[in-house]
Amino acid sequence: LPQWSYHRRRRRRGQGERVSDNVQGVSEGQAPLGRESSFYDLVGGHDTFVRLVHGFYEGVAGDPVLRALYPEEDLGPAEIRLRMFLEQYWGGPNTYSEERGHPRLRMRHTPYAVTPEQRDRWLHHMLASVALLKLDREQEATLVDYLVRAAYMLVNAPDPEKD
Repeated sequence: LPQWSYHRRRRRRGQGERVSDNVQGVSEGQAPLGRESSFYDLVGGHDTFVRLVHGFYEGVAGDPVLRALYPEEDLGPAEIRLRMFLEQYWGGPNTYSEERGHPRLRMRHTPYAVTPEQRDRWLHHMLASVALLKLDREQEATLVDYLVRAAYMLVNAPDPEKD
């Protein structure tokens, strides 16, 4: 994989400062290093992330288990927040941090019980949306790697016992 899949750079603490690409880096909202362009630019910028997140939330809307996690009747605000987060993470505009502060991905999810079943359903809808983007194989692998690691990191509760 290219260099940007193995290192992260902090956007506010000094350009070029590298941080190991580990689970901790997933939650820090850091953009991958690009060559001349960011990953955000390479995959098509704003339009690509709009399609990715919209497709994901179409799946969530029809999934009663995941839909129950969203207190808002309208998924639109959640869709915008996720799009802004992913755009910033991958080297796009810093709108997420400007409007909502530091991403703190794990902290923002701790009030909710996130189970392995919910993770798997989240990944099902997200990866289906990724597939519809028709990215090249390397770009898709990079995006999927991040999404899978992030989803696993956010699990904070066991599945309920079935009777």
